[in-house]
Amino acid sequence: MTTLSPDSPAAPAVGPLLFALALGAFAIGLSEFVIMGLLPQVSDAMHVSLAAGSRFISYYALGVVIGAPLFSLSTAKLSRKHQLMIFITLFLCGNVSSMLAGNAHALMLSRFLSGLPHGAFLGVAALAAASLVEESRRGQAVGKVMLGLTLASLLGNPAATLLGEHLDWRWAFACVSLLSLADALLIYKLYPQQREETQSSPLKEIRGLANIRIWLTLGIAAIGFGGMFAVISYITPILTLAAHLSTLWLPAVLFMFGLGMVLGNLAGGRLADGKIMLSIFCILIWSVLVLSLFPLMVSSASGLMLGAFLIGTNLALCAPLQVRLMQVAGKAQTLAATLNHSAFNIANALGAFLGAWVVQQGYPMTQTASYGAILPLLGMAIFALALLKEAADRKNGALGSTDLI
Repeated sequence: MTTLSPDSPAAPAVGPLLFALALGAFAIGLSEFVIMGLLPQVSDAMHVSLAAGSRFISYYALGVVIGAPLFSLSTAKLSRKHQLMIFITLFLCGNVSSMLAGNAHALMLSRFLSGLPHGAFLGVAALAAASLVEESRRGQAVGKVMLGLTLASLLGNPAATLLGEHLDWRWAFACVSLLSLADALLIYKLYPQQREETQSSPLKEIRGLANIRIWLTLGIAAIGFGGMFAVISYITPILTLAAHLSTLWLPAVLFMFGLGMVLGNLAGGRLADGKIMLSIFCILIWSVLVLSLFPLMVSSASGLMLGAFLIGTNLALCAPLQVRLMQVAGKAQTLAATLNHSAFNIANALGAFLGAWVVQQGYPMTQTASYGAILPLLGMAIFALALLKEAADRKNGALGSTDLI
C-alpha cells in the first residue's frame, strides 16, 4: 500500500484530511443509529407498527452487507479520492430521500440505499487514512477515522434524537444530509489525487480473496465481535427487568456505553501499531472477561453504567482487525477493507440473534452477556487457526519480512 510521507513537500496536511474522513464516519454512524432512538415517531408517521418499523433498521443493515463488496468491486479502478466522493454522494442522496419519504415503502428503500455505501466508504476511508501516515502509525490513523463513528453514538445520536423528538424526525435526516454535503466538499477540496497510488481492478480484487488469511481475519470480526451486540441490543429490558431501574436511566447508560466505545476505539488504534496478533488476542480475552462479569454488575445503577462502559470498550477490536486486513489482503485491499464492515454487521445480527434465543429460552436477561461470551471464545478459535496458518506459511517461506506478527 502506497504511503505519502508527511515530511514530503507534496504531502497534504494530514490533520484536516483525517478530520474529513472522520466527519464522513460520523455522518454514517449518525444515520445508522438515529433511527433506533426515533423508531416510535417514525413508525407512527409512516402508519406502521413498531415491529414493522424495525425494517427501517434491518434494510439499512442489508444495504451495508450488499453494498460493501458491490461498490468496492465496481469502483476498483478508481482512485481513492474518486471512490470516497462517489460513496459520500450516494450516501447523501439516500439520506435526502429518507428525509423526503412519504410512506413506509419509500423510507425502507431509502434506508437500503443509504446503507449501500456505508461499508465501502468506511473501508476505503481506513485505507486512505493509513496511506497518509508512516506504517508505525497506521493503527492510530484508522482509529481516528473510526472515532467519528463512535462519537456519533456518544454525542450525535442523542442530539439528533432530541431534535427529532422536539421538532420532527425528518430534521434528524436533514442534519445527516448537511453533514454529508459538507464532507463531500471537504474531501473534494482537501484530498490529493495521488498519482503514485497503485491501481486495482475487479479481477485483481476477486483473485486476492483466494488468500485464506483474509477470510480468517473476517471470521474473527464476524463471530468474535458479536458478544457486544448480544448485550446492547437488549439493554432496555436489562435496565428494567434485571436492574429494576426506570427507563429514565437509559440515556446515562447509553452515554457510558458510547464513552466506552470511544476510549476502546482509541486504545485499539494504539494497540494496532504494536504486535498486531497479540493485540487481537488480548482484546478477545478482554471481551470474554467483560461479558462474563457483566451479570454481576447490574445490581445497581452505578454497576450497570460501569458494565455498559466496559461492554463498549470491546470496540477496541475494530482497528487491529482493519490493520491486519491491510497486512494480509495483498491485491484485494479495497474489497477486504470493505468486507470488514460487512463482517461487523454480521456480528451485529449474530449477537442480536443469540440474545433473542437466550430470552426465548426464559433465561434471565443478564444471561445475554454470559452466552454472548461464547462468541469471542469462538473468535479465539478462529484466531488459533489464523496463527497456525501463519506458522505454516512462515515455515514454507510463503511470507515476507513485512508480514508482522
